[in-house]
Amino acid sequence: MKIGIVSAILPDLTLEQTLAFAAENGFPTVEVMCWPAASGKKERRYAGTAHIDVNGFDKKEADKVKSLLKKYGVSLSALGYYPNPLCADEKEAATYIDHIKKVIRAAKLLEINMNTFIGRDHTRSVADNWAVFQERWPDIIREAEKCGVKVGIENCPMFFSQDEWPGGKNLAVSPKIWREMFERIPSANFGLNYDPSHMIWQFMDPARPLQEFRDRIFHVHAKDLKIWHDRLDEVGIMGFGWNSPKLPGLGDVKWSEFFAALTEIRYNGPVCIEVEDRAYEGSLEDRKRALIQSKRFLENFI
Repeated sequence: MKIGIVSAILPDLTLEQTLAFAAENGFPTVEVMCWPAASGKKERRYAGTAHIDVNGFDKKEADKVKSLLKKYGVSLSALGYYPNPLCADEKEAATYIDHIKKVIRAAKLLEINMNTFIGRDHTRSVADNWAVFQERWPDIIREAEKCGVKVGIENCPMFFSQDEWPGGKNLAVSPKIWREMFERIPSANFGLNYDPSHMIWQFMDPARPLQEFRDRIFHVHAKDLKIWHDRLDEVGIMGFGWNSPKLPGLGDVKWSEFFAALTEIRYNGPVCIEVEDRAYEGSLEDRKRALIQSKRFLENFI
């Protein structure tokens, strides 16, 4: 396993500056964000960063990136882009799907994989979302297969704010749903970018699914989550504000159990730190410090 960083937390840095920071601080790998660069639109917190612009990305651009990787001795763990391709607005969804395919084609040129969301129409039930999934996702995975790229789906429910109520904006939140996803699209190129923190606030064991889905774990995010039980007692599980993303070691993930499960399935991939802890957002230096502090904690297990 290699401890890496998710570049979304460093939007103020260029790709080269991000790789330089990683190299200087002993991070061997980076998941690089590839949101549409031309739009200049930040759709939500931690979105919108484009350290690699995949529009018009060709072999020449790929060679430039590879040259930087060689210069700093850092690899790319994956390309990341996390929109909602199952949203109700078909035109909006088509834009997201088109960009996902561009990221897949860029990943092919860079000889790596990509991570994203399944998405969800949050106003519909899970059962009613499957028809839309069946319409949109097989073609995406066919593109990935053609390019030899694996697509890792993050298990984040995207249920943190009023505009995501009542169902959240990502379908892939639980083992039951993952089974159906992989039954409907039984491709070896279709798997998970697994984040244990998203299981905590659903009151699920993050280590338990790893054995069953061992062949589908393509990438891992390292993020923690704290449940504030006094706030939970005020609003209940259907309310907001009773849980907070934290740096690894500052929340409720049982990291020794999680890494014991990862080693048991012989996971040898990247473990990339994803900083979404508001206590460390005061400045770029705070965010850099958050990554370094998280690395120091995770080195107890890797």
